[in-house]
Amino acid sequence: TTCNRVIIIGWDGAGDFVRHAYTPNLDRLFLTGASTLEAQTASPTISAECWGTLLHGVDPMKHGLNNTRAEKETYPDDSPYPSIFRVAREAFPDAKLAAFSAWTPINSGIIEQSIGVHQVSLPDNELARAVAAYIKDNPDFMLIYVQLDLPDAAGHQHGYNTPGQHRIIEQADRHTGSILDALISAGLMADTFILTVTDHGGGGEDAFGHGSDHPLDKTIFWGCTGPGIEPGTQLTNVHIADTAAVVAHALGLEAPATWEGKLPVGLFGS
Repeated sequence: TTCNRVIIIGWDGAGDFVRHAYTPNLDRLFLTGASTLEAQTASPTISAECWGTLLHGVDPMKHGLNNTRAEKETYPDDSPYPSIFRVAREAFPDAKLAAFSAWTPINSGIIEQSIGVHQVSLPDNELARAVAAYIKDNPDFMLIYVQLDLPDAAGHQHGYNTPGQHRIIEQADRHTGSILDALISAGLMADTFILTVTDHGGGGEDAFGHGSDHPLDKTIFWGCTGPGIEPGTQLTNVHIADTAAVVAHALGLEAPATWEGKLPVGLFGS
C-alpha cells in the first residue's frame, strides 16, 4: 500500500530511553503501527554519521559524513548514495519536500543542496510550530523530515537516561503532538505515513556522551504508522539504515541498488 505523504519525526539522542519517560503521543503512534525499542544505529554513534545513514541508506564508511564535514561541506549531488530526498526529487520533480532541523548541518551538509528541499533551522519550540504551519499551508507535501535536538543536549547536560533528560524527551513528545495535531486538522492522518526515530542513545562509556558501540549508545527506538501497517506490530532486527528503504517503499519509489537498508520483516504485511 502506498501512501500520499511521509513525515519522519526524529528526536536526537533519545536512544530507547522513551521507555522511562511519559510520551503519550509516541505511545499512540506505536499502538497504531509497528515499532521496536531495540533497533540499532550506525557506528560511530554520532549525529552526522547516524542521520546520514538514516537519510542516505548506507553505513558511514560509505556516505562519509561526520559532524565536522556536515558543518563545513555540502553533500555531493552525484554521490552513489543519494538521500531519500534526492530519490524523491528525481522521481517527482515538482514534489514538495521539506526538512526542519534544529541542528543546521543536517540541512546544509547532509541533504543535497541542489534539489530544492524547503529547509528550516530553528530551536525545537519554534521548529515544531514551523512544521505545523508548513503542513497547514502545504497539505500536498510528499516528504517532511524533522529533527528535534534538545533530548541530546539534555543528555550531554544532565546525563543520558536520567530524569533531567526524560523531562526533555517528554517535551519532544509534546512537540510531536503539535505536529500530529496539524496533520489531523488538515485531514491528512488517514493517508500519511509517520515514522518516529532517534539517531543514537548515550551514557554507555560516558554518562554525558555518546559515540561508542555500547548498547546504551547503539540501541534506538524506531516506529512507523500509516497505510498498510498492521497496528501493534512488534518489529525485530531493525537498523537505522532501513529507514530510507521504508520511506521509499511507502512513497512507491524504487530504492537505489546502492542502499544497504532493507524493509524490516513483518512490515507492510511481508
